[in-house]
Amino acid sequence: MSDQDQDNPRRDFLRKSLTLIPVVTVASTGLGGSILMATPEPAQAAPAQPVASDKAYEPSYFTAEEWAFINAAVAQLIPADAQGPGALEAGAPEYIDRQMNTPYASGALWFMQGPFNTDAAPEMGWQSKLVPKEIYRLGIAATDAWSKAFNGKAFAAQDSATRDDMLRRLEAGGSEVSAHFTSVPPKMFFNLLLQNTKEGFFCDPIHGGNKGMVGWTMIGFPGARADFMDWVERNEQYPFPAVSIRGERA
Repeated sequence: MSDQDQDNPRRDFLRKSLTLIPVVTVASTGLGGSILMATPEPAQAAPAQPVASDKAYEPSYFTAEEWAFINAAVAQLIPADAQGPGALEAGAPEYIDRQMNTPYASGALWFMQGPFNTDAAPEMGWQSKLVPKEIYRLGIAATDAWSKAFNGKAFAAQDSATRDDMLRRLEAGGSEVSAHFTSVPPKMFFNLLLQNTKEGFFCDPIHGGNKGMVGWTMIGFPGARADFMDWVERNEQYPFPAVSIRGERA
């Protein structure tokens, strides 16, 4: 087995994650295709790095405590490692905060009248009276309260191993955790957080995440390039760097 075949399982996990990202998000990154022509340029040897900013992003929806949670949580879900930057470095927190000011976060685009069936198939649409921005607000508060009940520290102040354990228990949604979540189901909160973190890692940079196109570079996705006709039947790796909707190159 080659070294490439033994690559970090994180890469395979994130490749598979692309199938879970909503179509509207995938399309906006160029996965849905485009009709614009782009002139390929040879890939650079150095891996892509997040775009540096002279000014730190200031959240417009999340409070300081909530912002600390978001940053700590995404860093656990997709951590930086030898493969490259993680969700924190890629700007996933900024992506999530910016989404909180869109119709998506307030459920404006969905049918929001009951009855709601949490066991319904995904294609049946949103199944909660709570909208994403409410789930975040209630879920973060409940997680921090649960964390403080454990040892007096908020989630963001816990060590990495404790944060990992807490996220696993949120994902499982057991009775012990559910007792602390009276306003929002813990599993619902975790699933939304994970989904938005992956979106922030793989979205087009125009949405605030995937800075420097580090997510695309890690999985070999070429971005918003439009013309692949010369490569379709070559059966070889596409050698050119990713391009964003704005024309930025990794």
